[in-house]
Amino acid sequence: MKLGIVGLPNVGKSTLFNSLTKAGAEAANYPFCTIDPNVGIAPVNDERLIQLEKIYESGKVIPAVIEFVDIAGLVKGASKGEGLGNKFLSHIREVDAIVHVVRCFDDSNVVHVSSKVDPINDIETINLELILSDLEILERRASKTAKSVKADKQLQKELDLIEMIKERLEQGLCARTISFEEEDAVIVRSFNLLTYKPVLYAANVDEESLAGADNEYVGQVTRLASEEGSEVFTVCAKIEEEIAELDDDEKKMFLNELGVSESGLERLIAASYKLLGLISFLTAGPKEVRAWTIQDGTKAPQAAGKIHSDFERGFIRAEIVNCGDLVRLGNYNLAKEKGLVRLEGKEYTVKDGDVILFRFNV
Repeated sequence: MKLGIVGLPNVGKSTLFNSLTKAGAEAANYPFCTIDPNVGIAPVNDERLIQLEKIYESGKVIPAVIEFVDIAGLVKGASKGEGLGNKFLSHIREVDAIVHVVRCFDDSNVVHVSSKVDPINDIETINLELILSDLEILERRASKTAKSVKADKQLQKELDLIEMIKERLEQGLCARTISFEEEDAVIVRSFNLLTYKPVLYAANVDEESLAGADNEYVGQVTRLASEEGSEVFTVCAKIEEEIAELDDDEKKMFLNELGVSESGLERLIAASYKLLGLISFLTAGPKEVRAWTIQDGTKAPQAAGKIHSDFERGFIRAEIVNCGDLVRLGNYNLAKEKGLVRLEGKEYTVKDGDVILFRFNV
């Protein structure tokens, strides 16, 4: 899973990126301190892996990971080359989803590119540039498809979709606000539109707001996100930066003092999995305990193929036990004796938290 962190210049993108990935990207109090995209990896904290490690006395634990891309700040006119312009937009096309960081705090010491804090205007500024870029792409695609449709009438469906999306974009609406049948969605995904990518809004707040104080800016972002079917989570990039270097116990203590149960990274990961329809199945043994990320609805053979293509090709069956049952009993053989280990075939849909042993022919 690759998430692109975007937003106007100087809203806290690089600070948040550093706290999530510890990648050490430059973060400064001026626009465009990020030029080329920084890439970092963040592990997905999963308590189930620690519990399984104790049961199997495993040699190592390998969590699932998320790749974050810190993309340079966008300004008005980017679709026409302003700021870092089209270079910025091309980086967004490469990610699975967008984390849109929006400034939701007042601080005269932190420069705002528009000289005032206005989250809705900030969001609309970026959306407009993405819309203009998508319109340009659709214009080219429509011209090409219109020529080809004479020889291939099946392309008329694609042309109709292009015209419908263009109409909505021209109204200032993002493509992700449109509902498509799955057959049509497959075609739309092939356009690789920026405004069709799922979005998480990260409301970057001050410490008081993180602890529960009312924040009208967050309310504005939440209302806008609700209208387009997107998710919002609050984060204090400054706090995340402070706790990034703490060990787990110190981090929990710090968050408890703030009245917060989870770090911004944990809330972001949970929201990202939900946004992209992802789950994790687990494998466990003396050598290692590992989490594997798959799309919700994946069948057992395809999940096996996530580990190795030979597992999918030679799939025979999957031995499955629910992680909660296994942890509760503390022993795989005991779980088997109690009938909690199931044998599943090719049509089984893998569930989140399944601990799986795949049987296959080489």
